[in-house]
Amino acid sequence: MKRTLGTCYYPEHWDEEIWAEDARRMTELGLTWVRIGEFAWSRLEPSPGDLQLDWLDRAIDVLNDAGLSVVLGTPTATPPRWMLDKHPDMIALDADGKPRGFGSRRHYCFSHAGFRAESQRITRIIAERFGHKVAAWQTDNEYGCHDTVISYSDAARVAFQGWLQARYGTVDALNAAWGNVFWSMDYDRFDQIGLPNLTVTEPNPAHAQAFRRFSSDQVVAFNREQVDEIRTHSTAPISHNYMGRVTDFDHFEVGKDLEIATWDSYPLGFLEDRVGASPEHQRAFARQGDPDFQAFHHDLYRAVGRGRWWVMEQQPGPVNWAPHNPAPLPGMVRLWTWEALAHGAEAVCYFRWRQAPFAQEQLHSGLLRPDSVEAPAMVEARQVASEIQDAPDVSIPRADVGLIFDYDADWAWSVQPHGAELSYFGLVLDHYRALRRAGLNVDILSPDTQNFSGYKIVLAPGLMHLTDELRTALAQTEAHVVYGPRTGARDADFKMPIPLPPAIAGLDVTVARLESLRPDSPTPLAGGGAVQGYLEELETTATPMFTREDGQPIVVTDGNRTYNGGWLDDIGMDRLVAQFCETAGVATRTLPNGIRVRRTETEEFWFNHCAEAVETEIGTLAPASVTRRAI
Repeated sequence: MKRTLGTCYYPEHWDEEIWAEDARRMTELGLTWVRIGEFAWSRLEPSPGDLQLDWLDRAIDVLNDAGLSVVLGTPTATPPRWMLDKHPDMIALDADGKPRGFGSRRHYCFSHAGFRAESQRITRIIAERFGHKVAAWQTDNEYGCHDTVISYSDAARVAFQGWLQARYGTVDALNAAWGNVFWSMDYDRFDQIGLPNLTVTEPNPAHAQAFRRFSSDQVVAFNREQVDEIRTHSTAPISHNYMGRVTDFDHFEVGKDLEIATWDSYPLGFLEDRVGASPEHQRAFARQGDPDFQAFHHDLYRAVGRGRWWVMEQQPGPVNWAPHNPAPLPGMVRLWTWEALAHGAEAVCYFRWRQAPFAQEQLHSGLLRPDSVEAPAMVEARQVASEIQDAPDVSIPRADVGLIFDYDADWAWSVQPHGAELSYFGLVLDHYRALRRAGLNVDILSPDTQNFSGYKIVLAPGLMHLTDELRTALAQTEAHVVYGPRTGARDADFKMPIPLPPAIAGLDVTVARLESLRPDSPTPLAGGGAVQGYLEELETTATPMFTREDGQPIVVTDGNRTYNGGWLDDIGMDRLVAQFCETAGVATRTLPNGIRVRRTETEEFWFNHCAEAVETEIGTLAPASVTRRAI
């Protein structure tokens, strides 16, 4: 697989006279891919049934004639204004019952049958017209961005009731599964069941978790309808561009209907608005981005795409939407690009080609300024385009370490976090960070994984519900498996199981009690480090690996099974990684702060995410730099 570069282009934003010049400059830069069309519905259909497709035909021809391959997006993320006149109840409602209205984007509810039909119709039209001309497809744009998966509309309520009837069969079965005897919450009919918002206090967690699962299934169904229309008229691969730390729907389930997973990488914006870093960390990496957040998503979407993945939007400069929007340090655009390529990206596409001088994103940088003069990122993109010409093909070896990521677990933690600062995503990211600090490659694994052969270590933190299939697969693997905290804490319908969790075969451990800790009240570990946020009291005959200072066990082990009963801080997590890697025979490094290493079959990449030079075992690494070494 060859490494390639691309960009995101909006021909409808510019005079047709400059399209050919833009295409020529893209080709000269060394780009291969151009994504277009994902926001163009109002220009494709200015009024109901008035199709204006010729301009898009000409734009595709201009790009193809210049030697560029086109990724065409379905335009359903931006329904035109007339659509709301036709379907005024298609918009989503937030948890307070307020409409998510027209005036920006993603103003639709996934459950609205009328909009679903319109989405299929416009997808069918463009697939019929352009299916033979484009090299790849993108469905919609950034499902879930701006908190748009979960809708509390009437359409969602009715669809949810049907989903529940299909899942449980009878209301009596639902009442029993949810424990509705509590607080007299029993229902007589499915059409009595509302949505879990606007309740006096918290809703039944089983109700809330079911609604999260339903909402995810609606995204999967919506995406599949578009895929089915495209496949009828085109053989080009289909993708979707996911976002960073958007977990409201199951990306693995959406990905089953696609050939390629892509995601939109904005390292500086994400550090400001979703990484969850301390002010000190944000300050230290304000112009570089978090050293692990992008890499985590690279590995996640490599898993979602079953090995095939891209960065569809790569930040090239300051963005417009974060709380603060600094410019990247010189060298970081190159580093971000190579980091994606080192994790197996087939393509990295910069967003966007030319900065828009109008509307919401006019302060979002591009490769060109609004006056078409080169922006600083162009120099670094040109450098990477030159470097990849002689780079070996991408070949990603299986890592020694697998890390399971489960969207259903993220919803369960969101429904019942037990502590204000606690999240499943944060727990998994902390494990990933520790593995990266140890210099390790990591494979993110789906909870559907049934075969763990080839892995020496499998981490399964925070899996609130362990399916029987996954429990069996983990019990049968010869890898060293590290469970917890909160492993198996709930059954499929959010009840505490009996016997009490984690109920792991071959490991005598029971969670007798649990507590969440104040941020200013960690529990120290004997030997260094601490438990922060979440702590379980364990009854066990297994060998203690880590204990509290009073001798109470925190991490226990028996053979190739380990249970961790606490959310460990960085020191504790580094100790844990060192311990199970030594036991499993996996070599580790101790990397300086901000330095990360990634290995492919042919190269070793050293990334310096720091604003200053750093001494390492391979020499001094320049600030904001990537160093490639042949293996």
